[in-house]
Amino acid sequence: MDELALTEQQRSELVTAIQQNGITDLIKPLVKEIFLFDTFIAGTSYVDKNLIDALNADDKLILRREGDNKFDDKAVLVLNKDQKKVGYIPEKDNAVFSRLMDAGKLLTAKVKKIDKKGDFSKIEISIFLTDF
Repeated sequence: MDELALTEQQRSELVTAIQQNGITDLIKPLVKEIFLFDTFIAGTSYVDKNLIDALNADDKLILRREGDNKFDDKAVLVLNKDQKKVGYIPEKDNAVFSRLMDAGKLLTAKVKKIDKKGDFSKIEISIFLTDF
């Protein structure tokens, strides 16, 4: 008998756990966030100021490739939890991140610090590779 095969009771317990808690709770213990780099969000002056003002330290951010960007073919969007654009990874920093994402790797970010200077906000972020 295969050592990795589940017994009928184990299968039943697994199905019950998924139905009660969802698969996310089962996967969380297997997920590792690997710190890669600190940078800032570029282009914040061109997005809705309310989106920027709503960000706080430790907020999680979504990173997504933007393949049709006519200014930068390695563009990486930075989105808030509601998937609204708050800016980009700076072009000087995005070459490695875009390659990782193009290879199917999941990258995320977290707000590290926000410095408000008049109407401008410098938002420092940390970038992480999510690994299973």
